[in-house]
Amino acid sequence: MTPALYAYLVAHGHNHDPVLDALSEETIRLGGISRMQVAPEQGSLLSILVRAIGARSAIEIGTFTGYSAICIARGLAPDGRLLCCDTSEAWTSIARRYFEKAGVADQITLRIGPAIETLNALGPDERPDFAFIDADKRSYRAYYEALLPRVRSNGLLVLDNVLWSGRVIDPADREEDTQAIRAMNDFIATDRRVQAVMLAVADGLTIVRKRVPGEVSERV
Repeated sequence: MTPALYAYLVAHGHNHDPVLDALSEETIRLGGISRMQVAPEQGSLLSILVRAIGARSAIEIGTFTGYSAICIARGLAPDGRLLCCDTSEAWTSIARRYFEKAGVADQITLRIGPAIETLNALGPDERPDFAFIDADKRSYRAYYEALLPRVRSNGLLVLDNVLWSGRVIDPADREEDTQAIRAMNDFIATDRRVQAVMLAVADGLTIVRKRVPGEVSERV
């Protein structure tokens, strides 16, 4: 895809929203760390997916300044709930302000601390319809394995940064995050518990559907 065509895709791939636009502008002022924010077209896709499956419960691993959380919360049913997991009070203080501005604060619970501890402490009846993983790359597999048994059948897990700026296909790149994402991608491609598709949206998204018990996999 040429740069011009990608610019066209981005310009036409989402609906502008004043709250999200303001959040993006404030996040950009944080400097290089702002790259952790999802792209607007990713946010739109998350909201569409959540709404399309009629999700009432969702979990997000890695909230940063709150862009993706707002998009997910807006896609939930009116009585839906989103649990956000992050380790930074500083970044999520921005998120909290924008949750209020977006009118979704009452739907969101924010837990500060290691996400895996939050997931392990969930009750047996807490079964999300949707989960989004966008946090420390070396823990992706741990998050995936903690979430998949909980997600309801036909529920979705979405993983961000699966293309990792193209570094996943560079055999010379042995950096730990790169290796973790590469291993995660390889694992999902052969995981018979799920049906998955990888999309070249921004830095890459993998959408995973948890299969219904007894469902026949197309893989042999």
